[in-house]
Amino acid sequence: MSDIDNKELDQMLQAAFDASSKLYQERGFQRRVGFGKRPALISVDLANAWTRPGNPFTCDQEKMDNEIIPGMQKLLKAFRAQQLPVVHVTTAYEITDRNAPFTDMGLWHDKIPVDVVDLADKDLWAIDSRIAPVDGEYTLLKKRASSFHGTELAGILRANNVDTILVTGVTACACVRQTICDGIADGFRPIAVREAIGDRVPGAVAWNLFDIDAKFGDVKSVDECVAYIDSLGGVAAAAE
Repeated sequence: MSDIDNKELDQMLQAAFDASSKLYQERGFQRRVGFGKRPALISVDLANAWTRPGNPFTCDQEKMDNEIIPGMQKLLKAFRAQQLPVVHVTTAYEITDRNAPFTDMGLWHDKIPVDVVDLADKDLWAIDSRIAPVDGEYTLLKKRASSFHGTELAGILRANNVDTILVTGVTACACVRQTICDGIADGFRPIAVREAIGDRVPGAVAWNLFDIDAKFGDVKSVDECVAYIDSLGGVAAAAE
């Protein structure tokens, strides 16, 4: 499909989802979790294997370069100005031989080519240099789709009094979605940042954001999120 076809598909899907919202709202869905008092930015898999061309995991490059990375840069600027928590999440595996008697890939390699993201090749799983971590930000290595599953993320967030997670990254249909679903299950207020979430497949972002907004978290624009962060007025909430 061409880029024009992809854009037309997204517009058609968005129109269908807008119409479907009435059904959800009539049945009591699409309630708001809202912003809390202390947010963290959770950036999911915005590492080179996903953000740059030439990898099985490569995502939509037009959206990556023109929406996701610029959106992340705006969010990072706002979070850093307020000295709020930022967690960069990436994925890699130490034992990538699919025939090995034991591997940290579990069974996921039987579905998708996780074996290409080798921990030994740091450039693959390093966070994209355009949004690289700075001192005071944490890089979390996960093995599964969710940033929470089998990781220290929930404990770190609670220890830092976080009640709200602004989630960005890829992919909308898997790692971003699972992170948001597990986030609300663990008691955090998930906010999906619309322009900073991507995927490989046309329509996947529109569908998943619609469904997330109906059931698991609020979908907000980058500008809305930046305005919220700016309104917090410093790091006083960290001491509460």
